[in-house]
Amino acid sequence: MQATATVPERLEQHQVALYLLAIGAGLGLGLTLTSAAQSMDVAVTPLLAALLYVTFLQVKATDLAASLRDRKFLAVVLSVNFVIVPAVVAALSPLLPADDAIRVGALLVLLCPCVDYVVVFAGLAGGDNQRLLAATPLLLLAQMLIVPVYLTLLLGDGRAAIDPEPFLWAFAILIVVPLALAWVTQAWAARSDVGRRAGDAASTTMVPLMMAVLFTAVGSQIPRIDSRFDDIAGVIPVYVAFLALMTIIGLVVVRGCRLTPTSGTAVVFSGATRNSLVVLPLALALPVGAELAAATVITQTLVELIGMVILVWVFTYAARRR
Repeated sequence: MQATATVPERLEQHQVALYLLAIGAGLGLGLTLTSAAQSMDVAVTPLLAALLYVTFLQVKATDLAASLRDRKFLAVVLSVNFVIVPAVVAALSPLLPADDAIRVGALLVLLCPCVDYVVVFAGLAGGDNQRLLAATPLLLLAQMLIVPVYLTLLLGDGRAAIDPEPFLWAFAILIVVPLALAWVTQAWAARSDVGRRAGDAASTTMVPLMMAVLFTAVGSQIPRIDSRFDDIAGVIPVYVAFLALMTIIGLVVVRGCRLTPTSGTAVVFSGATRNSLVVLPLALALPVGAELAAATVITQTLVELIGMVILVWVFTYAARRR
């Protein structure tokens, strides 16, 4: 007789629907209890740090070292995200609204590859999510170093100077600390049953943590989007165009590089999915127009999650037809 699925297993089975539910709840709260919702933005960063800790808990130090030896996969992922994506963003940037805060928010989010829920969606679509998961620290480190340079080039005349301090702070809080804690937990689990149980328990919180991040991020920013929707609406077609273009370009690249279907799917999702939840604290830390820039970032999240659900369906349908 087949064993009954545990609660964490059920959450994983229905995680996409749960993420959409969390977004819907955040939308409802943000539109009905505006003042209370806006105060939730202080919770986004600690919740995201906890989510990344749980994510990194699944990446052993040996797996990370092995991923760094897979030079072909890493070269393709890095080239797509830091060569092709900036070129696409530069081509789309003239279509962005003229408001400086909106432009900074849109460019910031489009230039940064995702390191969290992309692993979930790539796995659901049949991609090599473990390899992508192991590459996430390198992807985040690279974007923290490279994106400020691209932002300066694309913004041109210096209307919105990019302070490197928020990037360094985010790297410490969102990468260094969670990754170090994850490896400490792994070492504890290897030497102690208590540590192993603690690590297993932490791993079961990924879906609830992702739901909490989406709920608080969307809920806290929706009032700002609602109040300036006429200004922000101009970025929506750009976000849709970026997602469509990067999906098509990603498919062409992985076919040309002759990657396996699972690795190729991971690359396509990495190129198309952006780092909105991680860059949100950076947008909130901008000296001028922070609220509008943050609302622009969250708008990308809403567009992208709908697109991810569609892409998962398309990729799984195509896999069944092969």
